Parts: sequence; C-alpha cells; structure tokens
Amino acid sequence: MKYDFNTVIERKNTCSIKYDPASRRKPADVLPMWVADMDFAAPACVQDALVSRARHGIFGYSEPGASYFSAVHGWYKKRFNWETEKDWILITPGVVNALYLAVRAFTKPTDAVLIQQPVYYPFASAAQKTGRALLVNELVYKDGGYTIDFDDFEKKAKDAKLFILCNPHNPVGRVWKRDELLRMGEICLRCGITVISDEIHQDIVFPPHKHLVFAGIDPMFAGITVTCTSPSKSFNLAALNHANIFISNEKLRALFKQEYDRCGLSQPNIMGIVSCEAAYSSGEKWLDELIIYIADNMMLIDNFLKKNVLAIQLVQPEGTYLAWLDCRKLGLTSNELDSSITNKAKLWLNDGPMFGKGGSGFQRMNAACPRSFLQNALERLKSIL
Repeated sequence: MKYDFNTVIERKNTCSIKYDPASRRKPADVLPMWVADMDFAAPACVQDALVSRARHGIFGYSEPGASYFSAVHGWYKKRFNWETEKDWILITPGVVNALYLAVRAFTKPTDAVLIQQPVYYPFASAAQKTGRALLVNELVYKDGGYTIDFDDFEKKAKDAKLFILCNPHNPVGRVWKRDELLRMGEICLRCGITVISDEIHQDIVFPPHKHLVFAGIDPMFAGITVTCTSPSKSFNLAALNHANIFISNEKLRALFKQEYDRCGLSQPNIMGIVSCEAAYSSGEKWLDELIIYIADNMMLIDNFLKKNVLAIQLVQPEGTYLAWLDCRKLGLTSNELDSSITNKAKLWLNDGPMFGKGGSGFQRMNAACPRSFLQNALERLKSIL
C-alpha cells in the first residue's frame, strides 16, 4: 500500500473525546473503540492545504469559491454518477445539526417523524428533543442480516410527516439496494412525506456493494429529499464541523434556509471549506486504499470471532467502518453485557440499546484503526468468555 494505516498515532491529550475523557467516563485502562472517528491521520493533501491556509494568518468570515463547488460537483459525479448544482448546497456545521434543522423546518410539534431502528441515536433525539412524535419501523434481523418490514413501513409512513433514512446504515452496515430505495421512495411519495437522507457514510462501501444517492434515483425522489453529506467520516475531519446539504427543491431549500437563519448560523468554518475542497480534489486514491484496509479489518474481526469467540457474531457489513456485533448468544442482559465488555474485556464500545429498538444484545465497535490496535481489542474481547 502507498499509504500508511498501520502506524499507531498517540491521541491522548489532544482534546479527543474518544481518548481524553476515558478516565472520567470509563475505567482509565479501557481501549476506546466507540465514537465514529478514525484513528488514522487525514490524507497529506488535506493536511498540506490546512497548513498552507493557517500560514496565511487571517481567519476572517469566509465563503467557498468556485473551486470548492467544482470539487464537490466532481466528487459526486465521478463516484456516484450524481449531477449536482451549486445552488442546491447549504453548508452546515454537521449532519446532526442539519437533522435538527430539518425536523424544525419541515414539521410542527404535532407531527411525527419516522426512523428505522436500530439506528444512529441522534435520529430519535432530533424528533424527541424538538417535541415531535417518534415512529419506529424496526429493521428485521434474520439469518445474520437486516431487511425492511415494508408493510410496517407503509403503515407508519401514513402517519408521518418526515422520514429520516440512513444510507449506508449506521450501525447495522447495510447499503440499501436500488429496489429497497425505490420501494421506500414510492411509499414516501404516496404518503406525501419529506425524506431526510443521511448519507454521511456514503464513501466507505465494500465491493461489490455500491452506494446509490437516494435523490439521484428518480427526479420525483429529488423533489422530496434533503441529502445530508460530509467529508468528515471519509477523511477523518469531524472536528472541522463541515457538511454539505443538498436540496434541489426550491421550496424545501427555502424552508431549510429559513430555519438555518433562525438559529443564527452564517458563514462556515474556513478550515472546513479548505479541507473539503482538498479531500474531494486530491484525496481519492487515499480513500480507495482506506476502504481496502477497513474491509480487511472487518475480515479480521469476522475470522477471529469464528475461531475464538463463537458466541459473538459480526453482522456482515456492506459499508461504514462500524462493526455491529451480535452478542446475544452470551445470554447476558444489556447491562451485564456492557459491564462485561467494559470491566472484563477492558473495551469501550457503544452499547446496542442506545440505537433503539432491536439494539439489545448488540455492541458497536469502531474498526477504523491500525491493525495492531484492532488485534489487541479482539484479544481483549476473547476474555469476556
């Protein structure tokens, strides 16, 4: 490999929420593999662009220029065959921020928001913390994989104003297929609901699977969809607080922008602009190698568990760098499982119930780390037996 993903980089005392609070929130000797940022340095093209901009020395109010929008357009055209326009893009401090903005922009407190659990927990929070009702279309787990209960989905869509889609899905690792997306989209059109499509993990997909932009499947879908993206997961840029939100429908875009303005948001972070443009202009080869490395990490997890910890099964991921572990054969309650993972295995993972219905008995492990780090974690996991 041309790029180095094996070097372990010390992250303690760097203001990292993954490492520095460990002694306060978990025992000091736990190995943190929870929050979804990577233990890899961002690609050199991003680092160089940030250093160059920092040396300029002035960090005034900023807006992206033509080269930025060209880089974004080129990225989505080349990797996803999705034609975008500059006017569609609104930049927010992050995808989670955009979820909250969208819930407030497109629903009233009396409306309901539909999500598919187990799913990234801010989906539920965005509805509940803004006073909206929450409807859950629980994903069906069978034979080691997840599918959608479409009868239940349509039933609940009839009572919803907004649907938040996660594709690729965090934490179960599904990359939804065209027929699945078409069926969800057709139901949403019939029921007259707006779709918020969180596609932040879109770049990390394992062959032969392929990410399809929901809004790019059908012009009718584009008319009801807000597509939430960011280079943060793909290039490890989360702290730069930068997301691109695509809204082709002028009415939806105006409503979103109105809510954006009400929150007092204005110009984006200059370092977010610089890093995004550099990543999308020059980071493709680095990303392609990263995907191979993470796929090999997932294979390592799978092989290790099959050989050493048969009571824990990896739900085969189609995308994301997050391993969803089925621990139900251990026969532990959720509290017992989390305690055993923390205090016996000395690992800090994400407890399944935080992702909602269907999460009990599961744990989420971040596999975006050097192989030696992952091997250490797996050896620790074996001690749970």
